[in-house]
Parts: sequence; C-alpha cells; structure tokens
Amino acid sequence: MQLTPDEPAIQRVTFMQLTPDEKKMLRGGDGTAAKEALELQIEVGKFFGAKRLVPVSNVHMMGDIEVMGDSGKAFLERMSETGAHCAVPTTTNARCIDFDYVAKLKQDPNEAAKEKQLIAYLRKMDVVTADTCINYQTLYQPHRNEHVAWGDTGTVIYANSVFGARSNFEAGPAALAAGITGRVAEYGFHLDAHRRGTFQVNVKTDLKDFADWGALGKLVGEAHQDYFAVPVFNGIKRPPTSDELKHLGASLASYGSMGMFHMVGVTPEAPTLKAAFGGGKPKEVVTITSRDIQRVYAGYSAKNNPLNLVVFSGPQQSLFEMKNLARLLAGRKIKPGSHLFVTTSNGVKSAARALGYLEQIETAGGIVLEGVCFYILQNIGQIRAQNGWSNLVTNSAKLANIIGAHKFNTLLRRTDDCVRIALTGEDA
Repeated sequence: MQLTPDEPAIQRVTFMQLTPDEKKMLRGGDGTAAKEALELQIEVGKFFGAKRLVPVSNVHMMGDIEVMGDSGKAFLERMSETGAHCAVPTTTNARCIDFDYVAKLKQDPNEAAKEKQLIAYLRKMDVVTADTCINYQTLYQPHRNEHVAWGDTGTVIYANSVFGARSNFEAGPAALAAGITGRVAEYGFHLDAHRRGTFQVNVKTDLKDFADWGALGKLVGEAHQDYFAVPVFNGIKRPPTSDELKHLGASLASYGSMGMFHMVGVTPEAPTLKAAFGGGKPKEVVTITSRDIQRVYAGYSAKNNPLNLVVFSGPQQSLFEMKNLARLLAGRKIKPGSHLFVTTSNGVKSAARALGYLEQIETAGGIVLEGVCFYILQNIGQIRAQNGWSNLVTNSAKLANIIGAHKFNTLLRRTDDCVRIALTGEDA
C-alpha cells in the first residue's frame, strides 16, 4: 500500500536528523501507536537539543499504579487499544503492590484492582512484567556502548557505570515509547561528552558492608547534586561485588541525582585514572576516610522512639543477600512487636524458596514481599500510621533517604546491626 506522506509533520522536525524508517514511522506507516510514541521522543529530543535518535536494544520502565496514577493508567489503556507493541525486549520495574499482602498491609483493594488492570495493558503490549529494580542482576546485562532505555535511577547508574552501557533516566511514558519505537533521543549519557569523570574521590577506608558503600554514596552525592557530575573513585582496595556496587550506585542516584560513576581499575571506562577523566583534570579532589563514614552513622538518631521496624529494600535483595539474611536469622526470632520486611523479585524469591533461605527468614518472623520496593508500596504513609511506626532501620542508604518523604525517621545501619535490632529492638 502506498503511504501518504505527512509532509508538515516531517518538515516540523528540522532540528533532528531522521532515518527513512523514522520518517516512515512519523508518517504513521508503522501504526498510530508508533507514530505517537515517536512524536513524544522527538519532543524530548527537542527539549534536550538532541540531533538524532539512536537504536536501543533493551527497555526497563517504571509503570506501577502508585507512580502512573489514573491518568497514566488511562494512557496505557489507550496505547494498548491502538495496537502498541514493543519492538525490543521491555521489562517493568518494581510495582507498589504484592497481591498476597493487600489485606495484611491494609492496602486499598481498588488500587490493587487497578494495578492488575495496568499489568494487563502492559502485557497486551508485549511488556514483560518482571517487576524488579535489579534487572541488571537478574534479567539483562548490556555490554559496553550498548544503548538502552532504563527508568529506575538505580538501574540507570548501574548500566552506565558497571556495564559501560548508555542510558538516561527514562520516565514511564518515555520508556514505553522507547520500547515501541526501539530508539531514544541521543543526549546526556548517550554521548561521550557527558561520560567523562568530573571530580575525583580518594577512598581511604575499607568498605566492609553494603551500608558502608551506601554511606560513601551519601557523602559524595549530597555534596555534588548534579545529574552530570561523574565521580571517579580511586583507592578501592579490592574488586567490589555486584551488590556493593548496587548499593553505591543507588545511593549516588538518590542523594545526588547522579547517572554515572567511574571506579579506577573496576568499571570498564576507567582502566586508569587518566582514562576516567578522558585525559582531562578533575574539577575537585575529595577524600573519604573511615571517620567520614562513621560520621554518617552517627548522624542518625532513634529520637527516643521504638526501633520496631527493619527493612531490607531499595533496591530489592539479590539471592546472595537473601542467603546472608537467612544465615543471620537462622534459629532466631524477631522481637515480639517488631517487624522485619524484605523485598525481592519473583525470580529471587522462587530460588530462595527452593534453597531454603525463604523458610529461614519467615520462620524467624520476617516478611518477604515479592515484586515491590518498600518505599513505593501503595499507601505506605497510611501503613506507617496504622502500625504506629516512627523509626525505620535499614542497610540501604537509598531507602534511608527516600522513605523520609513518608514521614519515617530513618537509621542507616550495617547489615548485622539491622538484624540485631530486629531481634532485640536495641541500637548499640
């Protein structure tokens, strides 16, 4: 069938170079949904001064009812009805409801029903509703220079830094548009210019716990709140684990809105200090010592309120984190009146069940939520009030930061200390 070119639409896009396939898409040759999605991406590109679009191989989107709301749900419904279909593998970030715990957490059943509808719309568009914020550990690991379109801040900084892939923070509709069109506007961390280190962080302390890595991220992020600030960590004495890098990246993104970091001798774009800065010089040199890390922990106080809530979330727990929690809780019981929550993905929870880790955690009194992160639980503020919670203890610096929006007083503590607090209700 001969297409009728929508020449006015093409002519309006004078600031961006479009390929023949993209021009066809903009004319409606690939359907209404693809045309609308591309139009959205062109507007994003115009805002950021992008000169072209680049292909992406993988998309990870935020799309729960708490984030999307009724208007977002209506948008997804309309897109699914217009025949939208993902052109590249597309997965979902953590959602806000574990359907097995709606009644126990006293969440709104109407919102739970909306969440199920939203999931149905996404699946109709061929989105894999994996509901995880650790997709880089469990689903897909992009290679260096691979362009992806990921949404959750913790996933993006991990992709850019640890894999050397390329992504910006993509909002829910923009990420879905990337899934439908298979491309994004080329700006930000898709460009070499923004990937070079901007300041140096000399680390003169051993980081032994996930919370230590998060504390490092807090110190660096709070002092450099800039999306395009790229810290270069120097002096790390051993190769960090995936989970340690996860906690560092999530903290940097939370406290500093950062999308990338380098670690000399560890991350792929920083084989040397010189390479990390692209031959340039750092704008600033910062030194972090053990005293600085201890100062972070000392900055948290229970304010004379009970320590009866411990949460391992933000990001979700890996299988190795689940194994360690099971070991720490084996044969022990959480203090009566206290609560311990763990969040993880479906895949990790299933494996933890098969390996016996889940049973050990639940026997101790822990609650393992699937497919969610604690800070985006539907109606978390009301859940806090209903349970009379004031303090929240966690080993996640990201969670310690972001959950404050729901009027929690938080305490960042090392993993062993978190477990001890859950068992005794006492902070050393």
